[in-house]
Amino acid sequence: MPGVNGLEVLHELRARGIARPVILLTGLTDDAFEEAALAAGAMDFIDKSRRWPILVRRIELIAEAARRNAERPPQQMPEAIRLGSLELRFDINRAHWAGQTTDLTLTEFQILSRLVRACGEDVSYRDIYDLVHGKDFAAGYGPDGYRANAKSFIKRIRKKFREVHPTFNQIQNYPRFGYRWISE
Repeated sequence: MPGVNGLEVLHELRARGIARPVILLTGLTDDAFEEAALAAGAMDFIDKSRRWPILVRRIELIAEAARRNAERPPQQMPEAIRLGSLELRFDINRAHWAGQTTDLTLTEFQILSRLVRACGEDVSYRDIYDLVHGKDFAAGYGPDGYRANAKSFIKRIRKKFREVHPTFNQIQNYPRFGYRWISE
């Protein structure tokens, strides 16, 4: 695409309120670019060197996951959850820590709300990954690639909370399993 890259197109789509699933097919294999694409809401990031059957299968898996998510009955969410210094506003998909807005993406907000709703309980890497990509979706890094993806999301969420409050430590890691939100 002359003059623009896939990440810029993705940002423009999201800015216009277009929430269609996006897969970036790219020759750029830099981890930072992949992380930026996933953070911006891409469903997958695929190297152009992949064989055609692999590309088709990944598209089919994403379409299947999107279909399952659309068929799922909507859950009743409270307007807000307050837990210590945290306030989650489901009506506007915003998180506040000690009264300050934490600038999370919609995906990060969904992950955070999953952790908070399970306060004190373990949430597996797979649960976090499935929340983002749909149940049993597999992308990159082999059969355990979901772990790296989930870790990357949690790292960004922690960073954003620490920008608001440097001693933020409510998301605890349980190595080889997942994460847990702990109350203050």
